Amino acid sequence: MAIIGIVAVSRNLAIGRGGKLPWHFSSDLRFFREQTSGNACVMGHKTWLTLKKPLPNRLNIVMSRRAEVESQPSVITVRDKPSVLALKTYLACDLLIIGGAEIYETFSQDIDEWIVTEIPLTIEDADKFMPEDFLQNFKAYKYQQLEEDLRVTFYERTRQG
Repeated sequence: MAIIGIVAVSRNLAIGRGGKLPWHFSSDLRFFREQTSGNACVMGHKTWLTLKKPLPNRLNIVMSRRAEVESQPSVITVRDKPSVLALKTYLACDLLIIGGAEIYETFSQDIDEWIVTEIPLTIEDADKFMPEDFLQNFKAYKYQQLEEDLRVTFYERTRQG
């Protein structure tokens, strides 16, 4: 059971604009669903609000210090990173960090692997980005080509940074 960051990034490392993904690629959404199904997905409250309903076939873990999330099956709310990490010992699945930017930053030292979809666009008006060094101490070990000219690179941690 690993902690895996999964993210789609543009050429200029953009991941969001106005609280949403600044692109729509069906193959990326399909790939995300395939990679995350059957696992636990950790997201921030803002990311949770962009979903219309819980992600099916996944445990939805919403991390929020302030906001209350309506109680529903397959959704739990936690207040902080230690609470998320404590769940890991009880889960028989991977813990996928799915965003947004603050959540990626919070778990940056805990992530064992990254799954990065490269979006072949530059998003000039983006307002959320991945840090330039987010793959420092990681090395690529697998590539996968998706439809719509998208490429996914799988990275593993080379040493604790």
